[in-house]
Formats: sequence, C-alpha cells, structure tokens
Amino acid sequence: MFRGALRGILFCLLVAAMSGLSLAQSFVLDLPRQSQGAKITQRIGITDITISYHRPLANNRKVWDGLVPYGKVWRAGANENTTIAFSDPVTIEGKPLDRGTYGLHMIPAADQWTIIFSKNSTSWGAYTYDEAEDALRVTVKPQAAEMHNALTYDFDQLQPDSAVVVMAWEKVAVPFKVGVDVHESVQASLKKQLRSLSQYTWISWDEAANYLLAEKVSLDDALKYSEKSIEIEDRYDNEMTRSQVLTALKRKEEATAAEKKALGLASPLQVHLYGRQLQGQKRSDEAFAIFRDNAKKHPELWFVHSGLARIYSSQGKFDDAAKEMKVALEKAPDQQRSYVDGLVKKLESKQDINQ
Repeated sequence: MFRGALRGILFCLLVAAMSGLSLAQSFVLDLPRQSQGAKITQRIGITDITISYHRPLANNRKVWDGLVPYGKVWRAGANENTTIAFSDPVTIEGKPLDRGTYGLHMIPAADQWTIIFSKNSTSWGAYTYDEAEDALRVTVKPQAAEMHNALTYDFDQLQPDSAVVVMAWEKVAVPFKVGVDVHESVQASLKKQLRSLSQYTWISWDEAANYLLAEKVSLDDALKYSEKSIEIEDRYDNEMTRSQVLTALKRKEEATAAEKKALGLASPLQVHLYGRQLQGQKRSDEAFAIFRDNAKKHPELWFVHSGLARIYSSQGKFDDAAKEMKVALEKAPDQQRSYVDGLVKKLESKQDINQ
C-alpha cells in the first residue's frame, strides 16, 4: 500500500516537473494555482460558445518561441486542456464543425498558426495529444497586439451570425472566426420547444410564426404555427399574424379575410395601434380608414380623437386637427397627457403631426 502511494507521489512530481508547475501546487486539494482559471461565453443567435481555460502570466519572460515553442502543439493555455464548447453546429473560418466540446490546441509559428479542435477535451495539456482525434484544423495569421501579461480569450467583431474569437498573450493576438446558421439553429430549436409545455399556449406558436415572418424564412411553417395558435385560442394577435404571413405568401384574398377577422376581434386600442402601424408602413389611406371606423364605434375614447386629428392633419386642416387633439387631451390618462399636449402645440403651429 505504501509503495502504491509512493508511486503516485512520484508520478505527480514527474508531471509537475514536466508541466513547469510549482511543487507547492496540489493535485488533490482545491488550492490557488499560479495560472488561474477563467471562462468566457458568447451567444450568437441562440448558440452559446464557451471557452474554459487557465491564464498563465508572461512575467517578462520570452513567450513565443521561448516558453511556448514554435512548431509544437500547445494547449492554448495552462494546466489541463483548454476547451471550447458549441451548443449548435458552427463554422470555423468557413469550415463546418459539429456541436460539442473540444480540446483547443494551437501550433504557433512566426507568420501562421494552426488552430486545432480535438475530440479529446479531457486530457492534461497537450502531452497525450493525438492528431487522429482532430475534429478540425484551420490556419490563421497572428497579429500584433498590445501587451497582455495574462493570456486572454475574448470575442470581437460581433455580428448577428458570427464573432471572432481572439487569443491574446504577450504582444501577439490570434483570431479565428466562428459562424452560426442562426435561422437553421432557431428553427431546429423551435421544433423542440414547441413539443414542450410551450405547445399549450397560443402565444408560443404566435411568437414562432412572427420570428419566421420577420426573418422572411420558412413562411409555410410560419402559417402552420399561426394556425396552431388560432386553434388554441382565436385572438386579434394571431389572426393578424396569419394575415401578415398570407400577405408575405402573396395570398392576398385570404390575407384580407384574415385581417378583417382580426379587426373584428380587436379591442379599440388594438385597432388604433394597428392604424398607427399602417402609418409607419406608409399606408396612410388604410390607416385613416381604420381611424374613421374606430371613431364611429367608440367616440368616447381619447385615442380615437387622436386618430381623427391625424387624418385632418394630413389634409392640412390644422384647426380641425387641433380641435380633435384637444378633445383627446381632455380624456387622455395622466401618463399620456404630456405627449398629447405636445401634439396640440404642433397642430396650433400648423405642423403636420404625421411627419
């Protein structure tokens, strides 16, 4: 038993010597380490990218082609494997890489670095690295950087579907680009989410339909989602979503019928806000028709007078518009009065409030 323990101690000392670690560091207890651990995560779309690593310090040492030799596989950090995890499939410098956790290794050189994503993410450093376990290799150009005493990973050049991972240490930075097919990952995720408890609420299906509609992708699925939402609970919201999807699919008559049904289910405020939405889309004639109809049905509500004021303002009838807006001001709730009062003043100074 004693001999077994002694062999274990000797092995630990050997590994420590090979790793350049202080013999005071423990392989058993949780104690402070010379190269402290760090983790950084970036989300692209709904895809999470997480890098776990340890941060060696330069401490005035020659790092490149010194502490870290050129031409040899390096663990891209200190202590155990540096790892990088992707919650969805990605591309690295344009090359595909499946979701998962990878050991991140690098081969430094003066003018070109090799970035390695190994299927083995649980080894200690690069001592047992095996090229046969590579999932992907890419080559990139190193760049000059400001001094980083501690090795640092960061995400730069963020875009809706990509980011650049940057490893910086001493005065060298090494970037590589990670791309994500956001539409594909979101659509795959929606199909999973809509099999959970989310499938029982109208709003989940409506949100899914609106995402696809806004992104102009998979409109047939968007239509199915909107119809499923209506099946659960028929509302203004999902009927209007269905109308807008049908419009995008160029099924005009069905879209018009769905819009009519939606407005029949809408509250007066929803009708008014839809008119404002039409105005934002430069569909003023349709918006004004909405405002007129709403005013006939609900003359007691403050915002219908605001709608009428917008019609008169567009016609240059600023006195009539100001009159209607003053009625709106009298009836408006406290939190809206300052906004409406500003519109009254604009109309009194002959300014079109629709501009």
